[in-house]
Amino acid sequence: MTDTHLLPMWIEVLTCILLVASSLFALSGALGLLRLKDFFQRMHPPALASTLGVWCVAIASILYFSALKHSLVLHALLIPILLAITMPITTLLLARAALFRKRMAKDAVPAEISSRDSSGGA
Repeated sequence: MTDTHLLPMWIEVLTCILLVASSLFALSGALGLLRLKDFFQRMHPPALASTLGVWCVAIASILYFSALKHSLVLHALLIPILLAITMPITTLLLARAALFRKRMAKDAVPAEISSRDSSGGA
């Protein structure tokens, strides 16, 4: 590296901390996926941990490349924003598909919330 590419130490340390935090979020999501026994319980840890991990990586990327180019670089924000839009929709569709499969297999599942009682419900 030449002298023009040297960054202040606090930027490198903060970037490193954010990247390590991201890996710890990914590890906690993976452990939650392994330890929980039901599909519906297993859905939550990876979704939450990956969202937090992606935000840490995006902030680290913004910080590092903004300092490297000496101007604000916000391209990395597109990834967590798109993830924040698509992750809940994907999780909902997966949960509904799993619930449908359990109902078709005649497993014990909660009753439908939207179904109306045929004995005079409004």
